[in-house]
Amino acid sequence: MDQQKLRTLVFEKTGVKIDVDDPVFALVALNEAVLEEAVERHVALLNEASDELAAQLSVLPGRPAVAAPAPASGIDKRHALMLAGGAAVLAAVLVLAGQALFLRSAPLPAVVQAKELTPEQTAAIARGEKLAKIVEKLDRKTRSAIEAEMQKP
Repeated sequence: MDQQKLRTLVFEKTGVKIDVDDPVFALVALNEAVLEEAVERHVALLNEASDELAAQLSVLPGRPAVAAPAPASGIDKRHALMLAGGAAVLAAVLVLAGQALFLRSAPLPAVVQAKELTPEQTAAIARGEKLAKIVEKLDRKTRSAIEAEMQKP
């Protein structure tokens, strides 16, 4: 499992950046192990079934005897492991894509902004600006008292 390649693939597909220490890689490794075991069991069952079929064909009247298939070679096992690894990577990508689709945060609500200020709002702003200029002209003690009062809820 090439973690850098997986990280790049996930980012390209979903726009989600994951770190190599991300727990999702543990899930990928677990998935690979489970899938490898399942593929090995299925390959063994298929080999058993084909051996039984060959044995049944060899005992049919009028049929020439069929030689039992050779035991699975290392190439077959490698091929099965490659298939299992590919399926595990595909499953991990599907899990990540599903998470990206279903676990997205809710979009931020649209900000509603008035096109124009009401006359009351305009007057309040003008009054506030006028008060701010007046407060600047007061002595420091009074200005501090006013600022302290403004901090209160």
